[in-house]
Amino acid sequence: MPPLFSVSVRGALLAAFATLSGCAALAPQPTLSSFVVMGEDGAGVARVLTAGAACPTIRMDGVDVVMSVRSPAATIAQRPTVSLPKDSKPSAFPVLACEARIPAGTARASVGGQSLPLPRASPERIVVIGDTGCRLKNTGDYQDCNRPDAYPFARIAALAAAWKPDLVVHVGDYHYRENACPADRPGCAGSPWGYGWDTWDADFFTPASSLLKAAPWVMARGNHESCARGGQGFLRFLDPRPLQNGRDCNEAANDGIGDFSDPYPVALGDGAQLIVFDTSSTTYKELAPLDARMAKFADSYRKMEALSRQAPYNIAVFHHPILGFGATRDKSGAVSLLNGDKGLQDAFGTIDPGLMPKAVKAVLSGHVHLWQQVSFSSAHPTQFISGFSGTLEDIVPLPETLPETAQPAPGAMVETLSSWVDGFGYMTMERTDAEQWAVKVWDTEGRVRNTCTLTGSKSRCVKRQVY
Repeated sequence: MPPLFSVSVRGALLAAFATLSGCAALAPQPTLSSFVVMGEDGAGVARVLTAGAACPTIRMDGVDVVMSVRSPAATIAQRPTVSLPKDSKPSAFPVLACEARIPAGTARASVGGQSLPLPRASPERIVVIGDTGCRLKNTGDYQDCNRPDAYPFARIAALAAAWKPDLVVHVGDYHYRENACPADRPGCAGSPWGYGWDTWDADFFTPASSLLKAAPWVMARGNHESCARGGQGFLRFLDPRPLQNGRDCNEAANDGIGDFSDPYPVALGDGAQLIVFDTSSTTYKELAPLDARMAKFADSYRKMEALSRQAPYNIAVFHHPILGFGATRDKSGAVSLLNGDKGLQDAFGTIDPGLMPKAVKAVLSGHVHLWQQVSFSSAHPTQFISGFSGTLEDIVPLPETLPETAQPAPGAMVETLSSWVDGFGYMTMERTDAEQWAVKVWDTEGRVRNTCTLTGSKSRCVKRQVY
């Protein structure tokens, strides 16, 4: 289904409603986006973003309920960001964000006649995507956001929706249009930039619209949603928790609160669950022992371990791969491997040298802009990376056969590795048994490019490399 409004039409509507805000009698206000996010207690939360002055009514099993205001329309004063002040601006959010908890057992829910996808007790078909925004960064990384072949997220979302998933897992990094497109780049000419609604709409809500209608979402937070980047929009629109003053990324003085959140479970039924973990403020560089993040991530690890005791089979969901590889090429052409996220390894390793709770059998991540599977002969969970769904791709291939000494983390002995570099797509997981999943890797033509099996903590793929 095409988006309810194009980016340009949405902008015109918002301008019109801003002009007419003093009028008493207006036609029904447009819903700019409606979707369901899985909450921290595993419940579904309906979210509606509207240009109207009041939240709409949600109908659940024939009963009408007025949705609550999550965040009012506002323009947030310019704050320090990862960019220089001259390359930043205030964040304008001329939209009202509304929400309503969906009681367990609800059979039907709709807003303005638009049906909402409802959580299933035992989702069996899961789409995994990540790193979906279009990169505009004044370090020289400019993606042609206006060209679907260069930025194919809308097509990927539509293909994933057509697969009819029960659940969508986004492993983080929704927002990438941080700086203005240069005047000499027609491929991104006219693109919004910054951290306000217009950019969030162009980078996520418009291209993702078909998939938002298809199934509830699990929304992990990436480093592009840290407070110094797109954190304001993430917390206003996507985070499953109630929005709190001070934990909103509006003021840099509160980033020590806004950049962290506790892990939470999402039940998958039949003894399995996801555990969603916020790693937005980690670093691939080492964390010093007295770095405040060490204590915060260690505390989150303990909470993740406690949550993992609720189910015999756990899949962790966090943006930065702790057990995956990346690769770089120097000026001479030599390729060097990059190991898993060092910040998380430092923090988790102070509690558990194995880095992950024993009941966690697999990890879903993004951050590295490729697809990857790693399984271990040591007692480590399988790592999947699904960071290939829209953002400018990594292009340095991983070796088909790793050097004998290659370990993404100390003691992590690789048994099998599969990868796809420089190709856009999405990943699906279809449950075939209590602790078994059939994994497929799809391209932008809807073709399966690799198949894998995940059984317990071990996985194996048909192809070592996708070309």
